[in-house]
Amino acid sequence: MSMHLVPVVLCGGSGTRLWPMSREHFPKQLLKLTGEDSLLQATVDRVVGLNASLTAAGVTGVATTSPVVIANESHRFLVAEQLRQTGLLDARIMLEPMGRNTAPAVCLAAEYVVRQFGDGLMLVMPADHVVRDVAAFQRAVSAGVSLAQEGFLVTFGVIPNRAETGYGYIRKGQALGASGAARIGAFVEKPDAATAQAYLDSKNYLWNSGMFLFSASAWLRAIEATRADIAEAARTAFSAGRADIDFFRVDKAAFETCPSDSIDYAVMEKVAEGAARDVGQGAVVPLDVGWSDVGSWQSLWEVLDKDAAGNAVSGDVILENTRDSMVMSESRLTAVLGLDHVIVVETADAVLVAHKDAAQEVKKIVDRIKRAKRDEATNHRRVFRPWGSYEGVDAGERFQVKRIVVKQGASLSLQMHHHRAEHWIVVKGTARVTRGNEQMLLSENQSTYIPLGVVHRLENPGSIPLEIIEVQSGSYLGEDDIVRFEDQYGRDTSLLPK
Repeated sequence: MSMHLVPVVLCGGSGTRLWPMSREHFPKQLLKLTGEDSLLQATVDRVVGLNASLTAAGVTGVATTSPVVIANESHRFLVAEQLRQTGLLDARIMLEPMGRNTAPAVCLAAEYVVRQFGDGLMLVMPADHVVRDVAAFQRAVSAGVSLAQEGFLVTFGVIPNRAETGYGYIRKGQALGASGAARIGAFVEKPDAATAQAYLDSKNYLWNSGMFLFSASAWLRAIEATRADIAEAARTAFSAGRADIDFFRVDKAAFETCPSDSIDYAVMEKVAEGAARDVGQGAVVPLDVGWSDVGSWQSLWEVLDKDAAGNAVSGDVILENTRDSMVMSESRLTAVLGLDHVIVVETADAVLVAHKDAAQEVKKIVDRIKRAKRDEATNHRRVFRPWGSYEGVDAGERFQVKRIVVKQGASLSLQMHHHRAEHWIVVKGTARVTRGNEQMLLSENQSTYIPLGVVHRLENPGSIPLEIIEVQSGSYLGEDDIVRFEDQYGRDTSLLPK
């Protein structure tokens, strides 16, 4: 009987270091930074064909399943839509009601694997990394599978190509076979420049990639030995969880009690050579795959294709006398003149200009935006909802204009507003409108008016996206002016707009 290999994708981050493209409600794993796919989509695509790689490596009796994706509850519809776009319709999307770091997330996945399959191997991958050489990655995973079958808790260490001070390192211990794998000698914190150079020169240190491979049972034994409080809280949260449409929600009250800790601190640092063997044995497999954690604009520049002057660009960009820079433009012409080593990122509602050496400090800007209670830290101008999206076009005293796109077959909630009226003009597709006790169909160039206080709903019964222009007018236009009566997406009737 085959052992299942379950990809576990950690998709719970809400990163701020790639602002203004990454926002709290649209984090970097959902962005298309290096190609046509988002980082999440590229991560799940990375295991396509893995079974063939295992066979080529002589690994038998192992079959890859659809992934388990651990996501933040607030990102659930975006995650589901991106997985649908890849054709992956049977992924298990598990929702965390709040972040508790990576160790509890892996415990949730392990509980699922044990209950679904009895046991199985878990390939744990963050959703926001870049891997350029997928074939080499799959060969490394194949080497890791053999070790995991022997009971090792496996991590993957990136072969360093520079003296990097921004990553943690893994010191290799005793060699384990011809693949270059070794026992974990020790985990080492981020070094200073001189120490990083010594690590590079020694060729005995690897960057800590944050990717892992082990059996669910081996992980659960280890976490029980090192952090039984995490194991128990995660088990309770999973046991009390429930299915909700396309998702599995763990129990919020139980998960709130779970301590926050990383995989490294909770378990992996305790399986190095010389550690207590009742925890387990650790191994590291070297990776040379064009890896990056895309942890800053500088690190993204490093993995992007560049022109002869060292510039990486995307969008409508003109450069003159500019070198070793990254310029990304989303919505308008962006020109850069006479600057070197800069990051310029333009979005519809914010522009970042920074020296590359300051790229790690973007979080300071985001913190200031949050303290000012501005929306640019949380949302883009275009805001995604399970039914589609809306985008602010114009706003002034007592009015605002939005462009609303509703997916085929989707509908907004049945709702009412206390403080605003709405005018809807159809510019593309067909709209079914509920207004009080009446219902009507509107086609292109037709419009309707929703008076203040009237119950209404907008639906798209057609086969193409519905686009409307909405003009709101009233004394208060906040997104929280809503009373929701029905919602097909199972959303809380008081917390989410539209």
